Amino acid sequence: MATGADVRDILELGGPEGDAASGTISKKDIINPDKKKSKKSSETLTFKRPEGMHREVYALLYSDKKDAPPLLPSDTGQGYRTVKAKLGSKKVRPWKWMPFTNPARKDGAMFFHWRRAAEEGKDYPFARFNKTVQVPVYSEQEYQLYLHDDAWTKAETDHLFDLSRRFDLRFVVIHDRYDHQQFKKRSVEDLKERYYHICAKLANVRAVPGTDLKIPVFDAGHERRRKEQLERLYNRTPEQVAEEEYLLQELRKIEARKKEREKRSQDLQKLITAADTTAEQRRTERKAPKKKLPQKKEAEKPAVPETAGIKFPDFKSAGVTLRSQRMKLPSSVGQKKIKALEQMLLELGVELSPTPTEELVHMFNELRSDLVLLYELKQACANCEYELQMLRHRHEALARAGVLGGPATPASGPAPASAEPAVSEPGLGPDPTKETIIDVVGAPLTPNSRKRRESASSSSSVKKAKKP
Repeated sequence: MATGADVRDILELGGPEGDAASGTISKKDIINPDKKKSKKSSETLTFKRPEGMHREVYALLYSDKKDAPPLLPSDTGQGYRTVKAKLGSKKVRPWKWMPFTNPARKDGAMFFHWRRAAEEGKDYPFARFNKTVQVPVYSEQEYQLYLHDDAWTKAETDHLFDLSRRFDLRFVVIHDRYDHQQFKKRSVEDLKERYYHICAKLANVRAVPGTDLKIPVFDAGHERRRKEQLERLYNRTPEQVAEEEYLLQELRKIEARKKEREKRSQDLQKLITAADTTAEQRRTERKAPKKKLPQKKEAEKPAVPETAGIKFPDFKSAGVTLRSQRMKLPSSVGQKKIKALEQMLLELGVELSPTPTEELVHMFNELRSDLVLLYELKQACANCEYELQMLRHRHEALARAGVLGGPATPASGPAPASAEPAVSEPGLGPDPTKETIIDVVGAPLTPNSRKRRESASSSSSVKKAKKP
């Protein structure tokens, strides 16, 4: 139950001040008069949040603890004034300013740095990174017996090995510091060839019998050719770079056309194989007895490629099924083929959904499979005829331009390997030059031309089949 103090607190009327103003004295005023005064003094120092200012913004400006805002973000709740450094009880390790020498330097230079007193007298820690190349040393007798060369004197060879030790086999620097005035002018490849030839000779002479040697070999001729080729590549003109890019693009186009022709040839071969397989299967079924026809049809069904005709699903699952479900076309047949199939069936006068008896279902599915196979063969034949015509026009254009080196003849060249129905004219034989040119410049079919040709072939396929 709410009291009067709770109501005054909710309405922010100030209970103690109101009581004092009214003159009433409570029990707390009599027992603790000092606390009452301190409470009043603390209440006089508080400030009310201005209207319209959010509580979060006001908390950033003022807090009850009167703490200044922190200078840096911290995860402690005490504030930056009360945070103290947590120092350990151990003694600090002493450091000393001591001298050191670098073993990589041969001049004995002395340097100074700060280091722990416990490490006094130890080696310079970075001396382990001073890696040097082991250049072989030869004697006078070894040079006269194994290393003598008419093109190189001993003084010049000694000068080369001295520079190799000094500059750690950096042959570009060695070539720059080489004394070309006193000795013969040498290239970088000549210096490398002489150095590695001497190293290989000394390794063979000093090797213990029966050990496997790793003898360094340097091919100076290959290095000279590589640099010459790189220089030619760098000195190309912008016209040469553009020509090379154009040739590379044409090469990629030719390879893409070649792959497309090979793919079409494989598809056509699959269709022909499927047609032969279907015809062979039907001859076998006609010779077999009628009673064993359904059993043989399921047991000895040959493997037909997916692109040949229609592959109807087999309903071998347990349960009751409708025979009309066997007449449904599978989802692998596209809408374009379905429309062409319906048009061909209407032209032949066949119902689209006949009575689904056992014999009718079997014959109707075979008919539709043959019609789809005929449709695909017509498409392949039309593609080949179109390619043959395009190649004939290209050949005539090249002959008119004088590229083939002969008069223009309107004769047709040999058909590509992917086109089975080749068109030939009397009195003209195959020409290997024309065949090569046709194979290179063959162009792929455009989507619009394919659509027009496929629509024309699908409409006229049944009409051609009706003709005797």
